[in-house]
Amino acid sequence: MNLFLAAAEGDEPAVNPLVPHLAEIILALIVFAILFWIVRTYVTPKFEQAFAQRTAAIEGGLQQAEKAQAEAAAALETYQKQLADARHEAARIREDAREQGATIIVELREQAQSEAQRIVATAHAQIEAERQQVTHQLRAELGALATTLAGRIVGESLEDEARQGRVVERFIAELEEQPPVDTADAQHQTSGQAR
Repeated sequence: MNLFLAAAEGDEPAVNPLVPHLAEIILALIVFAILFWIVRTYVTPKFEQAFAQRTAAIEGGLQQAEKAQAEAAAALETYQKQLADARHEAARIREDAREQGATIIVELREQAQSEAQRIVATAHAQIEAERQQVTHQLRAELGALATTLAGRIVGESLEDEARQGRVVERFIAELEEQPPVDTADAQHQTSGQAR
């Protein structure tokens, strides 16, 4: 309050405390200019360099992420294509195996049928050969028995080969002309005669 009073009285010119002195303004401007120059020369380039590095790192990270994402997408597409190819190949192999299995089954059936036919044909041939052998053997034995029996019945010897052959042939021809006799009836009649 004294200041206002003193200024009002007019002794000294009034000094406004809010307005700085001219020397202080000049000194402040020089110090500000020096600080501005130091900040601009030393601090700002380091900030700009740090910002540039950070921007480059972020952009590089983004590019690397995009590149990694593109590689992952390409790898996924390749994997899916390989998986689809593998599935198609597996299906083709299964189909081939089915076809080969069916072919093998058909071939084995044909082989089994031909082997069975061969075995049956061999068995028939063997049976026919044995039948002919047994028939020939029975004819010979039957002829000998017939000759002996006829010799006993007639009372003369049938030692002559030609005569013996004629008698056997005639006897066999008579047997073949007779109807076949049921073996069960023949056994029944034989057992009835034995009683």
